[in-house]
Amino acid sequence: MKKLLAIIIFQVLLIPFGLNANENFSVEIEALTLVMEQYEKDIDLKPKTDIELNKKKPSYMAFKQDECNATVKVTEKTGLDIVGTESFDVNVCKKEIYKIIN
Repeated sequence: MKKLLAIIIFQVLLIPFGLNANENFSVEIEALTLVMEQYEKDIDLKPKTDIELNKKKPSYMAFKQDECNATVKVTEKTGLDIVGTESFDVNVCKKEIYKIIN
């Protein structure tokens, strides 16, 4: 009985924290979505070779700056090799993406 009561109390305490997670990371999620959509369009426009042995796979990471801005880093990998890295400044409120030139 004590275990059942402990499980119920534990779940009641965790549910409010789980619901707020999406609100806490909404800027990062929106920035990632915008960059992924733009990045996929850019990949589709590039000419494709007949044999793609080393297919590049992008991985994304977002860093929140303030309530409207975030930085998104896109790293292209082929297996374990890092092929390239691009950074974007994203304004979520205006839905604008600016590429950072290194």
